[in-house]
Amino acid sequence: MRPIQGDDPHALAIVRLGVDVPYEQAWSLQRWVHGKRAAGELTDTVLILEHAPVYTAGKRTAPHERPSDGTPVVDVDRGGRLTWHGPGQLVAYPIVAITDVVAYACRLEETMIQVCADFGVTARRVPGRAGVWAAGDPVIGLPDRQLGAVGLRVARGVTMHGFALNCANDPRWFNRITPCGIPGVGVSSLSAETGRRIVVEEVMPIAEKRLAEALGKQPFDLHEEDLLRR
Repeated sequence: MRPIQGDDPHALAIVRLGVDVPYEQAWSLQRWVHGKRAAGELTDTVLILEHAPVYTAGKRTAPHERPSDGTPVVDVDRGGRLTWHGPGQLVAYPIVAITDVVAYACRLEETMIQVCADFGVTARRVPGRAGVWAAGDPVIGLPDRQLGAVGLRVARGVTMHGFALNCANDPRWFNRITPCGIPGVGVSSLSAETGRRIVVEEVMPIAEKRLAEALGKQPFDLHEEDLLRR
């Protein structure tokens, strides 16, 4: 572990929170880190984890997009619409200082595109849609399939929330909703696209490396306990 000396513009602290993390717990930690980062007391930091199963609704979620069976939904302060997080999905919450939110969102998408390529999966951006996608084939009735989603909040020049990349999650969790409010598309994962099980633990070090590259930072590991001592 290297020490955190306030706002180091070249460093990115990698904090792994583990698996089955309750959404509200991670959200509370994000807000705490955000306050420290905005005050210049922490360097850029990313929280990496797998959530316990949860549906979250961004600010643009329409009433008809919510589950019709009464499934609980957590309303959050990010952009975007309704999505799911849970086991088998890698979630990254970079809490970093930025000046251009559009360019930053593109960097997160590029991170996921590069990670997908590292596992032999071709992912791309689709104009008018956030996230990254596997291309469909209308000739055989195969829709575009979302592999990863992006949802952001920026306050005081510092980001919250981030991206989620489907690795080995059960796609049936998405059957109750219209993911990200986009009808007529599918949801896939690295495992489904490659035909072999690719778990978050395998993807995590690659994602950390690609994210640091996209942000132009030098990553270092930081334990959660050491983070909370700040």
